[in-house]
Amino acid sequence: MLSATPTLGSLLPLVLLCRMCAGQYSSDQCSWKGSGLTHEGHTRDVEQVYLRCSQGSLEWLYPTGAIIVNLRPNMVSPAAARLSVCVKPSADSSGTNIYLDRNGKLRLLLREQDQAQGKVHCFSIQEGALFIEAVPRTDISRRTTAFQYELVSDRPGAEAHSLNAPCQPCSDDEMLLAVCTNDFVARGIIKKVEQQEEHSSVTVEISRLYRQKTQVFVYGGVRVRRWTGHIKMPPHCGVRSGEGEFLFTGTVRFGEAWMGCAPRYKDFLRLYDDAQQQGTNPCHVDTD
Repeated sequence: MLSATPTLGSLLPLVLLCRMCAGQYSSDQCSWKGSGLTHEGHTRDVEQVYLRCSQGSLEWLYPTGAIIVNLRPNMVSPAAARLSVCVKPSADSSGTNIYLDRNGKLRLLLREQDQAQGKVHCFSIQEGALFIEAVPRTDISRRTTAFQYELVSDRPGAEAHSLNAPCQPCSDDEMLLAVCTNDFVARGIIKKVEQQEEHSSVTVEISRLYRQKTQVFVYGGVRVRRWTGHIKMPPHCGVRSGEGEFLFTGTVRFGEAWMGCAPRYKDFLRLYDDAQQQGTNPCHVDTD
């Protein structure tokens, strides 16, 4: 088992070998699935995996040796340098330690025993590729390293998954831009707030749904003729229920809604009307 602050001693041969065989394995796809059983005879080789989508998954059965996973957007753009990568291990992920590899220098991201917690870990795309090294085993019991990944832009609310995200109000410009660019935009009220260990879960009732990237809000049946859903946010933000109508905006990460800008609706209307008169609105919103 590697220590929490590992050195490159045993890993350096693998890194150097990888530099010589950079084209050994290449796949321009969203997801990858492989098995260490096909790798058994040459466990010191390091395979290169290329995933070029905004989101996808990896599953490595019976891990042996190491693989390097290069996560890149499928389009070349100056904005790509500002992307972050978020990784969410599955609950049964095991068998490897995961590092960030930047020019042969490794930084521990996830120990094997940490992966089963299923927590989201994010890092700048410029911090390097994922270096995933199998933990040596004397038994042949089945182990699988598996995770989902997403590339996250730096638009307002994109870092809402972080427990250290600030709870400060959005600026006027950020608020107007969030309505145009965020994954969901909805008008409604806060029905309940549940404080959990790592985040707050805000139950909302939606009177007007402008947009949602995926179905994080669902339409009620006969008794509840409105959209309802749950939005997560850092636990220290102190949001409370029953405080009027809001315009909720935010991002969707791994199928979960995270709060971005959430002004009171009357404040948003005043800001939006002022911007309309000045001709500075970045997009049109139907406020009727």
